[in-house]
Amino acid sequence: MIDHKNWSAQRATAGYLALADGSIFPGRSVGAPVDRLGEAVFNTAMSGYQEILSDPSYGGQFVCLTAPEVGVTGTNNADMESSAGRAAGLLAHRICARPSNWRSTAPLTEWLRYWEMPALDGIDTRALTLRLRARGTQKAFLCASGTVPETEGVAHARAWEGLDGLDYAGQATCPAPYEWDMDADPTSRIATWTEAPPPIVFRIVVYDFGLKRSILRCLRQQGMAALVMPARTPAAEALRQAPDGVFLSNGPGDPAGLPYAVETVRELWGRVPLAGICLGHQIMARACGADTFRLPFGHHGANHPVQCLADGRTLISSQNHNFAVDPKSVDAGRLEITHISLNDGSIEGLRGLTAPAFSVQFHPEASPGPHDAVGFFAAFRALIAAAKK
Repeated sequence: MIDHKNWSAQRATAGYLALADGSIFPGRSVGAPVDRLGEAVFNTAMSGYQEILSDPSYGGQFVCLTAPEVGVTGTNNADMESSAGRAAGLLAHRICARPSNWRSTAPLTEWLRYWEMPALDGIDTRALTLRLRARGTQKAFLCASGTVPETEGVAHARAWEGLDGLDYAGQATCPAPYEWDMDADPTSRIATWTEAPPPIVFRIVVYDFGLKRSILRCLRQQGMAALVMPARTPAAEALRQAPDGVFLSNGPGDPAGLPYAVETVRELWGRVPLAGICLGHQIMARACGADTFRLPFGHHGANHPVQCLADGRTLISSQNHNFAVDPKSVDAGRLEITHISLNDGSIEGLRGLTAPAFSVQFHPEASPGPHDAVGFFAAFRALIAAAKK
């Protein structure tokens, strides 16, 4: 058992996080004893650590959780957002080694080791978060093996190529098409069904750029059956399925590293109703000629306020992205800005003016409000119904 009262002993252990700016944050290795390169980001969510760590959008990232303690509710199969642990690593002030929850099947520390994910406990997460806010997202090296000197760790971080311009979605996508089966998916057991799921009225193609399972569940709650297809599926193959609509999923990394996906959406534009979330939103924007750029420290958390420009409503949203659509590059003849971030004014939603399409930068399926943004999926169903008329 970890002695959380003996902080001096914990800080004397070999685990540490090295940032490219030369900063060292010592901690205790409590996950897999492996060393790894990644991008250090902070997440302000107070709960949902298993969903975060299994979300493919966090590929290549070390997640620093600002909540003072995580792991209290343990882990279980139903809360997985994908088939494996996906984040590059976890950084926390305190990781509970003895969970207390009736749904728990394993402690977080055991889950981390099972998925070969390194983690540091005892990190000064407040200092790390302030450093990332002040200096921006950092390339980093996480030493959990205790075998790499700190100076070498900093050198590794500085030499790493980073995430910009690379195709991380290609690593997160499914290997082959599949029909999503609600009854076979363990996450469906925790769906908030108030009655039997509605009959299937539409069949859609979902492009998997790093898809979360909860998105599929929300689509099914709106009577939509999903055929999930790999990221590099040509537009012609998707259209051959005669879908009622096409959905562009979330995913990790830089949208500029996915020119093939941008070209696919260009070919789909105007031929079938489109909707996108997060990376899918950015891909849709680039397909319409807009540019994307890197945010200073990204948006990561479950408490981000977003304003709907149509009626002035404010939504509390869950977000995870390091890139955003450049408002100066948006063609006002093709796209309308529908939502903005109330934190920094960045674009949070777009609507197609020359085709039935819309997208959001945030994650409505995560329901942090809890129901502020869940209408996104009903809107997609309505868009398809209108297009068919």
